[in-house]
Amino acid sequence: MFVSHVSKIEKIPMNAPGVSGATRQSLIGPAQGWEGWVMRQFSLSSGGHTPRHTHSWPHINYVLSGEGVLFLDGQEHKVAPGSVAYIPGGAEHQFMNKGDQELTFICIVPEEGDK
Repeated sequence: MFVSHVSKIEKIPMNAPGVSGATRQSLIGPAQGWEGWVMRQFSLSSGGHTPRHTHSWPHINYVLSGEGVLFLDGQEHKVAPGSVAYIPGGAEHQFMNKGDQELTFICIVPEEGDK
């Protein structure tokens, strides 16, 4: 069993090619008893973005706050609080903050996607 609050979980700045103004928090995963999966929270500052990339594993996303764009397989989709997305393995994707406030979203991936 695991109970905590997002404010108590370390925000790790993302420093990789193609990333700007992004932090990541690993909220729940194998260390908390959820074997095989990881729920993460990403925060993008105004103008921030994740890299445009692909990988073999799928993931699901839920936008908590802010406004932005999800680039997915050649199309841009506006996202705002309540937006959901399923991104299959192999799909090129990128999140971009297009608003003035922080864009925050949940991302759930198989454990292999959080290494």
